[in-house]
Amino acid sequence: MKIIHTLAVAAGVAALAACNQSPQEQQADNIEANAEATADNLEEAADNATTEATEDSLENQADATREAGEETADSVRDGADADGNSVN
Repeated sequence: MKIIHTLAVAAGVAALAACNQSPQEQQADNIEANAEATADNLEEAADNATTEATEDSLENQADATREAGEETADSVRDGADADGNSVN
């Protein structure tokens, strides 16, 4: 029961923290999360690949996807900072 209560409190705190984010920051976070999920799927496919070359290719795609997601998110954040629309 304590674990459920702790998780509920943690979820509430996380929700409140999200309220203080600008729309651009939320968009950047979503971009990163989507890129991370896609990269995780590519790595899972790499683990199930039948050849070494396919595995290497999928792992390289996962790395590139993560990097592109981070760069795009950083660009969104930088744009928010330049516009003066960031929380910080």
